Amino acid sequence: MTLARRLTAEAIGTALLLAAVVGSGIMGERLAGGNVAIALLANTLATGAMLVTLILTFGPISGAHFNPCVTLADATQGGLRWREVPGYLGAQLVGAFSGVAAAHLMFEEPVFSASQHVRAGGAQLFSEFVATFGLLSVIWGCARLRSSAVPFAVGAYITGAYWFTASTSFANPAVTLARAASNTFAGIRPADAPGFILAQIAGALVATLVFRWLVPSLPKDADAAVTAHLSAQRG
Repeated sequence: MTLARRLTAEAIGTALLLAAVVGSGIMGERLAGGNVAIALLANTLATGAMLVTLILTFGPISGAHFNPCVTLADATQGGLRWREVPGYLGAQLVGAFSGVAAAHLMFEEPVFSASQHVRAGGAQLFSEFVATFGLLSVIWGCARLRSSAVPFAVGAYITGAYWFTASTSFANPAVTLARAASNTFAGIRPADAPGFILAQIAGALVATLVFRWLVPSLPKDADAAVTAHLSAQRG
């Protein structure tokens, strides 16, 4: 599986993920009649379901990271070559913004617009740390013994984390940056995005360090984060 194919899979998967996040947010808000809880529930269910299907679809090709935090964490443990990391990050960013644009076009919104949705404060930043720490913990924990369960575990975790975190669990720098270009239900004010991203990176780093200590053999399982991809099957 060539690097070009893997990067294309990362870009398409991330684009579809963002189309689901932003599109379901718009649809939920329009149909909820002002009931924010119902809009968030619709947004949550669509995102969780899409994560499962996208990881199952693109996992065998690229590993289905769709998330710079996952890519960086995987590289630190040897699951991804460092020279491939820039390509993965670039593909995820291009895919994320493409997905936002697609969602906006489907709902007749401006292709890009700076979000006015304020998500600031220590509680929000701590929520993003917890959300990303939990996400990487789920990935590392499941990848060790039951890598086939990772798509379902990740989808279920994000579904839950939408509701138990004050930030609604972005847990993904590419998603955060792209949602800053969406002045819709799922958006985040551009000024708030850097804090979210730093908290996400910190959460991913701490989770990886904790699991590296809990499971000293973790690097042997890094190929399976998020799911084993063809280029990582070394026999």
